[in-house]
Amino acid sequence: MRNWMGIAVAVTLGMSVIAAPAPAAPDAPSWMHALVSTPLPKYDEKTDAVLLYSEKVLNVQPNGKIKETDRAAYKILRPDGRRYGKLHFPFTADSKITSLRAWCIPAQGKDYEVKEKDMAERGYIDVEGGELYSELRAKIAEIPAAEPGNIVGFEIERDRRPYVLQEEWFLQQTVPVAEARYTLQLPPGWEYKAVWLNHPEMQPTPSGTNQWWWVAKDLPAIRWEPDMPPWKGVAALMIVSIVPPGGTKRGFLTWADMGSWYNDLTQGRRDASTEIKQEVAVLTASESTPLGKMRALASFLQQDIRYVAISLGIGGVQPHPATEVFKHRFGDCKDKATLLSSMLKEIGVDSYYVVINSERGEVTPATPPHIGGFNHVILAIRLPEAISDSSLVATVQHPKLGRLLFFDPTDLLTPFGQLYGALQANYGMLVTPDGGELLALPQLATSASGITRTAKLSLDERGTLKGEVHEIRVGDPASHQRGALSNAEKDADRIKPIESLMANSLGSFQLTGATVTNLKQTSLPFEYRWSFVAPAYGKTAGNLLLVRPRVIGTKSRDLLERKDPRQYPIENVCPQKDADTIEITIPAGYEVDDLPPPVNADYSFASYHSKTEVSGNTLKYTRTFEVKELSVPVSKIEDLKKLYRIIASDERNTAVLKPAAH
Repeated sequence: MRNWMGIAVAVTLGMSVIAAPAPAAPDAPSWMHALVSTPLPKYDEKTDAVLLYSEKVLNVQPNGKIKETDRAAYKILRPDGRRYGKLHFPFTADSKITSLRAWCIPAQGKDYEVKEKDMAERGYIDVEGGELYSELRAKIAEIPAAEPGNIVGFEIERDRRPYVLQEEWFLQQTVPVAEARYTLQLPPGWEYKAVWLNHPEMQPTPSGTNQWWWVAKDLPAIRWEPDMPPWKGVAALMIVSIVPPGGTKRGFLTWADMGSWYNDLTQGRRDASTEIKQEVAVLTASESTPLGKMRALASFLQQDIRYVAISLGIGGVQPHPATEVFKHRFGDCKDKATLLSSMLKEIGVDSYYVVINSERGEVTPATPPHIGGFNHVILAIRLPEAISDSSLVATVQHPKLGRLLFFDPTDLLTPFGQLYGALQANYGMLVTPDGGELLALPQLATSASGITRTAKLSLDERGTLKGEVHEIRVGDPASHQRGALSNAEKDADRIKPIESLMANSLGSFQLTGATVTNLKQTSLPFEYRWSFVAPAYGKTAGNLLLVRPRVIGTKSRDLLERKDPRQYPIENVCPQKDADTIEITIPAGYEVDDLPPPVNADYSFASYHSKTEVSGNTLKYTRTFEVKELSVPVSKIEDLKKLYRIIASDERNTAVLKPAAH
């Protein structure tokens, strides 16, 4: 997924780097020295540094190339801010670094400088992670004396040859920004269109012929919160589309334009070779229905075509031909989608590229068409009218194309017909011969994902609890568990998730048996069965025995129990419904004296219901927890906090057993 573009050029700070060169003593540039006396407000104890000044200058040439200059200077306020002295500048053959220098202005003493010749260079080869080769390289260095009270900064110049004439300007960072500037210089007759996200629109100041600049001041830091939206979903951002005279498909003003551009890139890439045709015939020979044939081809792409990326130039965006992907048996997301589309065509099924982001929330209906919003490619498969199957839940009804089934051939663990959580309710660009359109993917029902646990246990008069548990996982919980066990070779490793669950629920226990079912069969539910003994589970209080009906599993969370108010929505992974049924046979000679009250908490975003009851000599605890909305806005955070507190109280409640009356 990460290799959709394969041509990252952003500056990243805070990575491990080479040792610093010996300090020199030239002066830092005047623009940095002008910042020394910048008045700053009093920041809280979580602020490690402040970005005093950043500037991006783009000078677009008549041939479409761009000369870019970036400057930035940080004042380090606390020890953790030292990371801003560690620099990492990616580059490619299409984004060459022509000049690079960095400096430190200490609070006392002479300036330090790091020149480009003192920096190291490295490439990226990560076969295990799926990237076989990339032209992406990086300059890395460490600025001396990056200590609290000092100012560190850099200036980098690049010659860029972009495939798409679109630019992104991120105003915010994880630290406060005192001032940020952006300058755009275009050739005569060229135009631009700017769209703002997560920030009020700012009008530029004209400066010279066909030049404009924007400036923003006193921008707050974006601080990480658990389960917050992705960076592009919250950060202030300006997206600039650059349009030469007469227009061009390299700067997109509409989704139709962008879809046409991508459709042109894929022309001929899905043409099937004789070998592909023969493989389709072999794979589908034993299948008598169109759906069976589609599943066979999808399984082949998931299991037999490895995810490996080779990102060279436009290859970071343009898929390789299906013939090459089939021959070499590997490819990245867009390559796997291309081969599957080619093979589906051979059985008479049409399909279309869907360019998407693997994180829900980075692209929304407010997002303008731009290539930087995406990092992944999947397929929309046009279902034949005769196909009707309840397992095909990841579908939408398109007004022109009919029923479209979304499928990700890169995802090894999600069965055909379903979508994993991050793609649900996401937005992707559907690419057809008529161009592109931003399309909402479906949100599956809560029943499509979840964990169902059934326990049959017995308690003796000493408080020892023992019995068996059966757990069934479907949807994302099943995929996550299969992924966690993908490299487990020993039975002892496969049952570690059970041990972890039990350890978080019981003070002491011993597993007496455990099995895993359907580990590799992704079209079937994933199942665990285990048995255990937990001594002293029941607690004595005089002649009473106290028992917690909720034996295993926790639904409460403390992520909202924080001093600082929540700034961003809570993002859930997927709609999900979990259910527990726990039956405990109470010891002979005891009867129930008191039961926890039932709980019924129902909100628009989630619900929780539990009940403890007695039937004969059996204590039965049932509960359901349902996640209904994928995003909980800040306006509902207090209700969510209340729900988690209700759940926590229910999970602690105990039933009281007393000696039976004679």
